[in-house]
Amino acid sequence: MEPKRPEIDHRTIKLIVGLVAISLAGLTSAFSATALASISASYYEGGWSQSIFIGFLFAIAAFFVAYNGLSRADMVLSKAAAAAALCVALFPCECGGRPALAPYVHGGAATVMFLILTYFCYGFFQRAQCKGHPQAKVREAIYAACGIAILLSILALGFDKFAGGSLSQRIPRLVFYGESMALIAFGISWLTASRTLPLLTRRDERFSPFRENNPS
Repeated sequence: MEPKRPEIDHRTIKLIVGLVAISLAGLTSAFSATALASISASYYEGGWSQSIFIGFLFAIAAFFVAYNGLSRADMVLSKAAAAAALCVALFPCECGGRPALAPYVHGGAATVMFLILTYFCYGFFQRAQCKGHPQAKVREAIYAACGIAILLSILALGFDKFAGGSLSQRIPRLVFYGESMALIAFGISWLTASRTLPLLTRRDERFSPFRENNPS
């Protein structure tokens, strides 16, 4: 069977990235021998947990390199997000008493990546807002909720860092929960933007990577 198109569509990229982001926290935790204090701590777990953490971040980075969005800002920021994702994977965190390979690089890169993902949520929100039909209004609400969830995660983890761990002393796995919430929100927003979900798209705008004639 010949391929339907010579390269993957931007909506296929969003579909794959969304699925990868949603599953990252759950899979690293499932294959870890201990309760992860953070998703990044899976780097030191070895085995499948480490492989999934690094491999999934490399996959996300590769798709960000391929994604250009609909504006120059989208194109530039997607490449910056790719670089940030690679830094998160390649420069391990200061976890479990282990020193960071390069201080501040891991945390700074993660912050940059999540801030760019918040920007993309806002861009998706604006485009859905222009459409005005009922399904687009539902997408608006999802994008807004996802953007807020990512921002709240950044703020909570940032506050805990600068407050000397005042929150994580009460919630030992605060970082894991915060990172998980941000990644799942990121994944949901991109999965929604892929226009593959029946209840969130009209029939005339629904996309399938396996169908030849798709709406533009």
